[in-house]
Amino acid sequence: MNYGWPDDHTLRAAFALAVRAPSVGNVQPWRFRISDHRVHLSLDSMRVPSATESGQRDAVVSCGAVLHHLRIALAASGWSAVVRRLPNAADPNYLASIDLVPHRPTMFDSALSAAIPRRQTDRRHFSSAPIPPGYLGLVNERAVAQGASIRQAVDGARTRLVAVLQDSAARAVGDPSYRLELADWSGRPTTLDGLPARKIPQRSAPEGSPTTITAGRSVASRVDADFAELLVLSTSADDRLAQLCAGEALSAVLLTATNVGLATCALTEPLAVPELRRRIRVGVLDGRGYPQAVLRIGWAQAGAVALPCTPRRALDDVLERYEATAC
Repeated sequence: MNYGWPDDHTLRAAFALAVRAPSVGNVQPWRFRISDHRVHLSLDSMRVPSATESGQRDAVVSCGAVLHHLRIALAASGWSAVVRRLPNAADPNYLASIDLVPHRPTMFDSALSAAIPRRQTDRRHFSSAPIPPGYLGLVNERAVAQGASIRQAVDGARTRLVAVLQDSAARAVGDPSYRLELADWSGRPTTLDGLPARKIPQRSAPEGSPTTITAGRSVASRVDADFAELLVLSTSADDRLAQLCAGEALSAVLLTATNVGLATCALTEPLAVPELRRRIRVGVLDGRGYPQAVLRIGWAQAGAVALPCTPRRALDDVLERYEATAC
């Protein structure tokens, strides 16, 4: 049944918000196609920095985030997205098909949509102001609604997670291939993908504390000196569908946190090493669930300046259109 179709201005505005979604290394590994009054989302395999299992997982999670951003942007514009995930088993890079039906926007839709342009990955140290427990409960509810869950790392679990983050930083510093990939995707002065130089913290980490500056994520490894809460986002399975849903949950958590004024930073590089990922699964998740991202969440330091926006590729570079076929 044809429920109508958004006008071009509405569609472009929704896509412009959607592509503000975070992606590993800001590589933006997604492509959209519109045909026959349907939106199609695919993974752009040419933009996956690494062909490894972890590189594919990060890219699919990133595509899940852009899918959720698009759903929120459309809902706020009066269109509900009816999503079929992995609609073609023969094409694993075809991640979702999306039909649109008219929808009356809710306050929730409007609030999360308004949070999209305000959300920024904040790699700076956070303040000591405590997060109200209700806020942490809320982000977990939003993750659960997308098919994932959030575990707060406290006490011994936090100590074990910090140790994993520190080990990940040390390994990255000593891995030539990793550093080569890093150089290719980060510190870019003017390009529309990768991590711009102005987004990389210039302050050195304390002596003896390596700083992880990755293609899209950088944070001093001495996170134990930071006041951020550490959360692990996990799924019950670890297939492509679970990873896509993890990205949608990640988007929901980040936008929810932004909406209530919290700063956030998502980390995935510790999950690239199977041993470190196993340590998080056992030491933080008690062997239940598969970690898909680690999140730092907290209050920005008093007087902290607004972060510059990370650039995005032109909309026409990620969106294709085809005329509807005649019935």
